[in-house]
Order: sequence, then structure tokens, then C-alpha cells
Amino acid sequence: MDADLLVKTINDWWTANAPTWAKESINHVRSIWHEGAYGLTYGEIITVTGILVVALLIRGIFARTIVRWITRAAAGTKTEIDDALVRAVATPLKIIPVIAGVYASLQILDVDPAVETYTNKIIQSIVTLTVFWTLSRAVQALEYAFGGLRDTLSSSAVDWMIKALQFLLVALGLGAVAQQWGIAIAPLLAGLGVFGIAIGLGAQDLFKNLISGILIIGEKRFIPGEWIAVDGVVEGTVEKINFRSTLIRRFDKSPVFVPNSKLSDAVLTNFSRMSHRRIRWVVGVEYRTTVDQLKYIREEIEAWLVKDTRFATPPEAPLFVRIDTFNASSIDFLIYAFTRTTNWGEWLAIKEEFAFAIMQVIERSGTTFAFPSQTVYLQQIDPPEIMAPPPRSETAANVQAELASAGRTKGFGESDGAA
Repeated sequence: MDADLLVKTINDWWTANAPTWAKESINHVRSIWHEGAYGLTYGEIITVTGILVVALLIRGIFARTIVRWITRAAAGTKTEIDDALVRAVATPLKIIPVIAGVYASLQILDVDPAVETYTNKIIQSIVTLTVFWTLSRAVQALEYAFGGLRDTLSSSAVDWMIKALQFLLVALGLGAVAQQWGIAIAPLLAGLGVFGIAIGLGAQDLFKNLISGILIIGEKRFIPGEWIAVDGVVEGTVEKINFRSTLIRRFDKSPVFVPNSKLSDAVLTNFSRMSHRRIRWVVGVEYRTTVDQLKYIREEIEAWLVKDTRFATPPEAPLFVRIDTFNASSIDFLIYAFTRTTNWGEWLAIKEEFAFAIMQVIERSGTTFAFPSQTVYLQQIDPPEIMAPPPRSETAANVQAELASAGRTKGFGESDGAA
């Protein structure tokens, strides 16, 4: 049966058989439905609202079911590329139901042709930006595909390539949107070129740091995760090489952002690329140590180092255990050796074990470690002659005799008053 004929049949039956109150109710609803506000009928408003609500519900269901299902399916594979791809495009995919709902609503509304044209351009622009945004996020999955390239170049170089490709996709997306709105790209680029010259004159430091960052990555001076020290600047672990600066985490866990130009021009030590790690000790023993004891200590320590495979031996690396100095209070051994490991924790453990071994060797030799000391030599000589004064009684007698000779009869110790 034809649809129009079916509708006509239902209307005829309703007109002939429906009760009066039902007809009046339907007519009242129809009158309200065709009334409205802001140039739209209530019917259009209710319909559009319903479509948008359904679109949001579909978006929620899409996010909870389809995206999760795709994520779980990707997690079950052995490669990580699909996992990263799903994580990258999951958010842009959730916009699709909303865009579809807005487009369906515009098809229902009877709006002005000029308004409809602008609205369609807005929707087209949103769709275009969503597509390029999705592609830009999907580029992040290429970091797993460039695993071999990371070994050839470096992790930082691959990260910069990915960022450059993302920037290019965003620029293309904006260019496509501009074309949709009738904006000519060529004159805009020419104007941006002149504007770029003006900006370049005032942003020399920015471009200097950018070029320095490219040189750092090209020379492979360091990569994220390595321990570096820059004279007078910073020492720590490299975390990230950005376009303008490099993030270095100091050993106290504080972040330091260093301009790339300082890292490109300064003297830099990359400790992570050490082939071996050095131990240089000066061990002193007492001067009463005999020659045989000195030879025994030297031979035992050298034999311990040669026997331990964790230490490098010539010609791989130098190894010396020699009597080096007659110090102020000790005879000093110079121990100069290199461990094969460069890991700081492992190196500390090896040093500790080596220190115990040295203590045991010196203890077995019968001597001891020296410590700063001083020897004082005392020599007894004849004491000097001491000139003692005469006794007090003799002195008093001499004074009386002198007074008597001077014609004074006063006794020693008497007062000086009148007779």
C-alpha cells in the first residue's frame, strides 16, 4: 500500500470515528505545535532539542561501548602501534555523533538561506578541523613505528620529526578551513613572510636556541636519560629536549630549564657515555712497615683486582698498585683501577667490597694504616747557674752600718718622729 494512501485512510477513519473531545485535543496540540518563538515553532524547537539529546546519548554510548571495545581489542595484540592509535583518535571520534546531530537539526529547521549557508560552512569547518586534529593525534603512534630510526638518529630527533609533522597537519587544516571561507592563502602567506622578518629581528634568541637544539640532536651530544655536567651551568639528568630549551633534572630532583644555546656552546661532560668508571685511592701504612710487608700488600691487592672480573685489566684499561709517596706520616700506595660497570649504585657496591679486601690484606700483613702523627724528641742539658739574692738578715745589717756612718743613730725599723 502506498504511504500517502495509508495516511489518507487513517485520516478519514479518524475524522469519521474519533470522538469530539479527542479531535479537539488533537487540534489544540496542533495549534500549540505550530506556534513558537524566536522565529521557530515549538515543534521545531522540541524536535531539534530531541535530536541533540539523542546525539549526546549516542556520544556517551559510543564512548562507553565502541571506543572501549576497540581499545580492548587493540590491547590484545602484540604491537603497541594500534594501542597508541586508538588512544590518539578516541577523543576526536566522540565528536562525530554531535556533528551529525547538529547537521540533522539544521536540515529540519526552516532558516534563512544566508544563515543556513554560514551554518553549513561552520559545520564543514568543524568537520575539517576534526579530521586534521585526528590525523595530528594519530601521528603520535608513529613513534612506535620509528623504533629502528631512533637507534639510527636519536629519540629527540624522532620526537622533533613527529612534532613537525603534527604542526604541518594543523597548518594544512587551518589552510583548508580558510579556503572554505573564501580566504586566499597565497597573499596571506606573503604577508606572513614580511611579518615573519619583523618577528625574526626581535626573536633572534628564539631562533638561536632552535638552531642550537637542532645541532644538539644532530651531533648527539646527549639524549634524554643521560647524566651530563655543563661547566658553570648545571649537572643532572636530561629529561626532554624542547625546541627552545632542555629540561635537566638535578640530583636534588629540582628541574632546570637551560636554553639550548648554552648547551650547544658550553663545555659539556657526558658521564653516561663513560666506558669504565675509575677508582683512585691513596692508602697509607705506618713507617715501621718492612719492605717484605710492603711487597706483600702490593701483590695481594693487585692479585685481587686482576682476579675480579668486574675490574678492567690492561690493555682494556690501566691498572696500577704501586708505592707512590713517602708522606709526612705514612708510606702511601697509589691504587688506580677501572670498573667495567658505569652504574653508580653498582660502582659504590664494588668500591665497598674492594675497601674491605684492602683492610683484610693490610691486617694479614701485620702492619696497620697510618694516621697523621708527630714525634717530639727531648734532650736533657746542664741547667744554667741561678744567682740568688743574699739573706735578709745580712741586708739589714749592711743598711744599719751605712746609716751609722752617715751620722744617723736611728735603728733599723724605727719611726722617723722627733726625740
